[in-house]
Amino acid sequence: MGRKRLNEAVEVEKQEQYERGQRIKYIREKELKMTKTELAEKIGTSSQFLGLVESGKGNLVYYSLRKFREISGHSADYILFGIDDNSINKTKKLLKNYSETEIVDALRVIEKLSLFLKKKGTSK
Repeated sequence: MGRKRLNEAVEVEKQEQYERGQRIKYIREKELKMTKTELAEKIGTSSQFLGLVESGKGNLVYYSLRKFREISGHSADYILFGIDDNSINKTKKLLKNYSETEIVDALRVIEKLSLFLKKKGTSK
């Protein structure tokens, strides 16, 4: 990888780390209504380190990330990458009404429909 591409990759990672920290801070302040000290204690880190994470200068270790995910109710995809987890949560709620067999059958139907639509789209 060339120096320019490496520098670009580093800049992208810095930006993602900053955005991740901002998401964590937003969840802590607006949703959980916790201080840094309260959340840090619950996720097994120091409030100083949590401050570094929130300012984009550090990353949570796996254990702390897992605890944060459990406490916040957000998916790791949302916390780490900002991927909207509302559809995931809605799907989980909807699927609670069905048995595993019914879900598997529905997935087979969706798969067949997907293949049909793909085939139909290529035959134009």
